[in-house]
Amino acid sequence: MEHGSLPPVFQPTAPTPRKQGVLVRLKGWVRKNPKMAIVYLIGLLAILTIVTAGIIAAFAPQKLPASLKVTSYKKPDAVYYSPLTGNKVADEAATKQAVTAIMIENSPDARPQSGLKQAGIVYEAIAEGGITRFLALYQEAKPGLIGPVRSVRMYYVDWLAPYNASVAHVGGSAAALKEVRGGNYRDIDQFFNAGSYWRATDRYAPHNVYTNFEKLDALNKAKGYTESSFTAWPRQDGKAAGNPDATSVAINFSSALFNTRYDYDKDSNTYLRSIGGAASNDREDGRIAPSVVIAMKVNMSLVMEDGYRESITTTGSGEAVIFQNGTATTATWHKSSRSDSIKFTNKEGKEVKLNRGQTWIAAVPNGSGSVSWQ
Repeated sequence: MEHGSLPPVFQPTAPTPRKQGVLVRLKGWVRKNPKMAIVYLIGLLAILTIVTAGIIAAFAPQKLPASLKVTSYKKPDAVYYSPLTGNKVADEAATKQAVTAIMIENSPDARPQSGLKQAGIVYEAIAEGGITRFLALYQEAKPGLIGPVRSVRMYYVDWLAPYNASVAHVGGSAAALKEVRGGNYRDIDQFFNAGSYWRATDRYAPHNVYTNFEKLDALNKAKGYTESSFTAWPRQDGKAAGNPDATSVAINFSSALFNTRYDYDKDSNTYLRSIGGAASNDREDGRIAPSVVIAMKVNMSLVMEDGYRESITTTGSGEAVIFQNGTATTATWHKSSRSDSIKFTNKEGKEVKLNRGQTWIAAVPNGSGSVSWQ
């Protein structure tokens, strides 16, 4: 190209004679066979449509069958249990609420008592002269009336100590009062908190001191006793045995007025309690029927404190029989120290799981007391 000249204009390449021949023949065939050409064209379009749909389907998101549908995961609601009874409670706060231990009288003049049926755990032992007395522990249940409230003894203090509980009582033996007033217990003695107790007019003293949880909760709160922490017993859902071997249990403490009987009720999977040959009733709530009854054999002796007092050995170990689900399990109780919880182990040395609900523990004196069943 010479300097100053324009570049050559692009000229399209003409079709080759061969390509021209094919096009001429195709056009000629279409003119001669217009209907057939339309059929072929429709067929070609159909094939293209099918191929296109297949490609789209192959790359489109696949819908899972109903059985394979992915559903969103919902975290199950948390379930909380009372460490005292093993029963379900509303929330985590309920598992930490304060435990209150209340001394309740069991002389004939005190019957029927109030509030016993709702206690989570009850310890029954001889207090004096063969007369038994109860240490009743409460956490989630809040009876509207509890009593008659009586004095405390040293061995009841040993049993309540592991529960980090407030201690409701009306005085006590010299050793017991020295212990609970020593600064390491939540002492809510009636002697110093009279406004939280009252004397009923339908019974005579000393069998007429009562309280309720409206007053006790207020007292505990005022003193800062709002939570309790302790080691819970292992619990399980109760299930009636197919072949029960302990449907009638007799636990004897001292004399006919204080000896007890438990008749197994399969429908409720509980033990209907009797004392002194009559039904053992809560005045407001009816027949007392614990889920678990434990006969705990203990050594008992008479000692001199502020006068002669019963004394029960609460630490160490001893024989026990656990009644639940209509069956009897021979066990051993263990308590290493005052602050340690009682444990119940089977013959393999494993801790026995107790049914959820009220547990009733009878401290049966070796030698003078007895337990039998059939």
